[in-house]
Amino acid sequence: MGAGKVLAIPITLSADKAQADAIKAGTEIALMDPESGEALATMKVTEKYSIDKARECKAVFKTDDAKHPGVAMVMGQGEVNLAGPVKVLSDGGFKAKYGALFMTPAETREKFERLGWSRVAAFQTRNPMHRSHEYLAKVAIEVCDGVLVHSLLGNLKAGDIPADVRTRAIAVLVERYFRPGTVLQAGYPLDMRYAGPREALLHALFRQNYGCSHLVVGRDHAGVGSYYGPFDAHRIFDEIPRGSLEIQALKMDVTFWCYKCGGMASGRTCAHSAADQLQVSGTQLREWLSKGNPVPAEFSRPEVLEVLREYYARA
Repeated sequence: MGAGKVLAIPITLSADKAQADAIKAGTEIALMDPESGEALATMKVTEKYSIDKARECKAVFKTDDAKHPGVAMVMGQGEVNLAGPVKVLSDGGFKAKYGALFMTPAETREKFERLGWSRVAAFQTRNPMHRSHEYLAKVAIEVCDGVLVHSLLGNLKAGDIPADVRTRAIAVLVERYFRPGTVLQAGYPLDMRYAGPREALLHALFRQNYGCSHLVVGRDHAGVGSYYGPFDAHRIFDEIPRGSLEIQALKMDVTFWCYKCGGMASGRTCAHSAADQLQVSGTQLREWLSKGNPVPAEFSRPEVLEVLREYYARA
């Protein structure tokens, strides 16, 4: 990482050797959506180079363990990368599928200007928002003009809540429990890589492009399993050269309901033991919902749970 730039995660186009050998330098190729067959963009290929996948995985994910979903993605790619100027042709159908929820950086910047927001905190999420997420967003609103709740609309890992369900749950939470004019919900078509601290930087760079001045960075941001320390994603913002990013990290500790405090608290503010704190894992929540078991009201708003129970009843 040099001064003035952040190279968080390489965004590459891979091909197998036979495909790469058949493409001559200077050839313009179409980049196709593998599901719909639609041409998303064109690339004029100016460079072809081989990949050291293990090195890439260790640099980006801090591991080459095949059980890591990001490692599995990289190791499943072709062995040659293609590079060159890209011309975008389509949004991949996201606007048609998600309507006003799908917003480009130009659209979010225009919306912030209309709202009069100059300090905007981005809240990255791949999950429905429960009481802890609500608390973090409201803390951000205290120091900013508003919050962009920015949901991933791309591919997730098995067991994660689909984007349409998640965004409905977020919408009802915002409608019932946030002051009007303080939250904008939008989505963007990025797949999760679960790269922990490196992905936190990527998320920050993208949200900077969308016009945000701050990014909420929670405990184990973009993590998976036990591959990263709980605050690695906080520390990496102190390790990059000063001025590499205009956006600032709002570093937040783990949040929870504390029965002794009688409300939401965080690891930085609560003086009580884990026995007094309600912390529910995603796995435990999914088990409760799939079995129709009760979920504590201190963990999630009932309107959010209603949306999720409807989904699990159909799943």
